[in-house]
Parts: sequence; C-alpha cells; structure tokens
Amino acid sequence: MPIVDTLRPSRDLRVLVTAGANGIGAVIARAFHEAGAHVHVCDIDRAALDRMSAESPGITGSMADAAVADDVDLVFDDVVGRLGGLDVLVSNAGIAGPTGAIEEIDGAGWERTIAVNLNSQYYAARRAVPLLKASPVGGSLIAMSSVAGRLGYAYRTPYSASKWGVIGLVKSLAVELGPHGVRVNAILPGTVEGDRMNAVIGARAASLGLGVDAVRQQYLDKISLRRMVTADDVAALALFLCSPAARNMTGQAISIDGNLEYL
Repeated sequence: MPIVDTLRPSRDLRVLVTAGANGIGAVIARAFHEAGAHVHVCDIDRAALDRMSAESPGITGSMADAAVADDVDLVFDDVVGRLGGLDVLVSNAGIAGPTGAIEEIDGAGWERTIAVNLNSQYYAARRAVPLLKASPVGGSLIAMSSVAGRLGYAYRTPYSASKWGVIGLVKSLAVELGPHGVRVNAILPGTVEGDRMNAVIGARAASLGLGVDAVRQQYLDKISLRRMVTADDVAALALFLCSPAARNMTGQAISIDGNLEYL
C-alpha cells in the first residue's frame, strides 16, 4: 500500500463519538462520516442531536448524559443495534467546570466536573472494550483530554485534575488492551477557537478582574505559534489515529496546541 494511502482511515469503520452533536465532537463525527465511516453519536442536547440528524442524515444518535452509567448503557445498546459492533470510540464528553480559587469552588461543581470529564470515560470504556476487542480491523479508543492534562492550571483545578486523570486511564488501558490489538490514545487540545473558549475566557476575566481582550491576549502569548487551534485540527488528528499509519501508536498523549508553553 502506498504510504499516502495509509494516512486515511479505513472506510466502513463503526464509530461512536460521545458528546458528538456539538462543538469538537460534532466536527469529529462529521469528519469520520465524510471519510466513509458509520457514525453514531450521543449527546445531552436534544436540539443539537436534531440538528445533526437534519444536517448529516447518515449519522445516528442517542440522547444521553455521558456521566450517567445507565444512559451510557442505553447508548451502547443503540450502537450494537444500529452499527452491529464498534471499531472506534471517541470519548469526547467534557465540561469546563467552575473557575475560581480552590477555597471558593463548591463540592457540587467539583463533583460534576469529575463525573463528566473522567467518570464518563470509564462508563464508555467498560462497554466499548468488549466490542473493540472483537473488531476485525483492530479497535481504537481515543480519549479527549486537554493540554491541562499535562500542565497545571490555576483557578481551573477541577478541570485540570480530571484531564490528568484521563491520561492515567489511557496509559493504563493501552497496556491492558495492547495484547488484544486495541490501541488507546489521548488527544490534548490546547486553546480551541469557538464559543466554549470564549466562555472560558470570559469566566477567567471575571475571576481575575481583567478585561476579556486582555485575557484573550494572555492565552495567545502563551502559544509559540501565537494562534489558537481549530476543531478541524483536532478532528484531523482523530482520523490519523484511526488510520493504518498509526497502527503502532498506542499509550500516547498527543498535544495539538501550537506548543502551549504554560497555563
């Protein structure tokens, strides 16, 4: 096979993207669909699922809270019924969580952040792994972490702690599942353009008593390339990790961040 052909994921992959009807998840889902995959998404947002169905009729969906085990079980019932199995899990569910000094963060905010960002990874992995082991093309699990999973992040401790936890899960599962031919990697996006980042910047500006433009420039000044990444950049990396060219990549925490130097 020519090397250039190994850079494309195989057609007809069966793919689940959690939190896949909005934001980065939706871009990833559409990228796999355009590459010829059979894609199912779940999302907590009914309106977003309806939009996805209208705009990309080939993508199926389930309404679910990825942080609720029973909801995730129902999603996997749908996956088996509609796709007949699974070759790729993109475990993408995540929230920004509260912003503030540690002594100001309430327990509910901490617990919800851990539930969505970390517990959801466990709930999805435990159901996906038997299906990925049975994949005829070799299963791939991609867990969405963050650059905050390799750097400390003042005033965003629940988020950072949860994203560091994702890295530990990925590296452990790579060892556990390697003998079964299942690859497990994490994607660590940096500062991603879009509404969610705008909200994060606004919250941080309010917490620090600074202007929004000043905080935005602070983020850019920390990036070697002096620009944010896009959801398309993240989706392209996900596609690569499911291509033959990445067949020996597992246990990796891969940053896509323009070299974010510090947080």
